[in-house]
This record gives sequence, structure tokens and C-alpha cells, in this order.
Amino acid sequence: MNKILIICGSKSDLDIANVTKNVLNDFEVECILDVSSAHRMPEKTSKLVKGAEANGFSIIITLAGFSAHLGGVAASLTTLPVITVPISSSPLKGIDSIFSTIQMPSGIPVATMSLDKAGAKNAALFAIEILSINDKKLKQKLVEYRIKLSQG
Repeated sequence: MNKILIICGSKSDLDIANVTKNVLNDFEVECILDVSSAHRMPEKTSKLVKGAEANGFSIIITLAGFSAHLGGVAASLTTLPVITVPISSSPLKGIDSIFSTIQMPSGIPVATMSLDKAGAKNAALFAIEILSINDKKLKQKLVEYRIKLSQG
């Protein structure tokens, strides 16, 4: 079950969310990208997250700016791993997003990546690392990717 659900909080986040999607596509990991705000579309977000496991998803990646509650909300609705990427779309240049994501209370973990496109790429790579634990083909692709990185 190597399928990842990507949720971004608004259409303005799609350029960053597409970085995640492109990395997953490069590794041939099936993914679906949807836009759903924890604040503006709570019913849709809840339905997406609560149905993720039944729909074959193994991991959820969220990307959001401003108060960036999407990752925490998603994690509260599922036991699937949730990886979140803060986005610098607010007047505070992402500081609010970073604090919102890294200060989750204990008990419901959310893996937080770095800001914007670097974080979006790392979220995909982290998800691939998780999936590669039980997928030898994916593990080999990851090893090959790391070798290419080391060669500059």
C-alpha cells in the first residue's frame, strides 16, 4: 500500500504541494493531491482524512500557511503517519506556520519539515523512507537517489 494523500490548505499552496507530488511521481509512488482547509472546509478535510486508510493511503502529507493547523487536525483524525510542511504565505513570512506545526501537544504526533519547497521535497522523501521499510524496490530507488546526490 504505497499510496500517499497530499492535502494543501488553499489553491495558493499548489505550487509548493506540486513539489511533493513531483518527487513522489519521480519515485513512482502513487499519490493524490487535494485542496482542503482545516478552517474553511472542515467537513471535507475530515472526510478526506478519516477515509484515507480505507482508500488505500499509507501516509498523509499536509501543507499549509498562516496558522497551519491542517497537519494537527489531520493527525487528530487518523492513526496514519502525518507529515506537514509549513508555508510562508502569511505576513509573518512563515514564522507563524512553523510555530503552529512544531508545537503540537504530546500524544498526537506530526512530523514537521522545513519551510516551503525544501520542506515539500523533504516531506516526499521522508514518506518514501517510511514506505521503503517494507518495499525493497522503493528502497533501491532511494539508495540510487542518494548515490546521485553524493555525486553532485
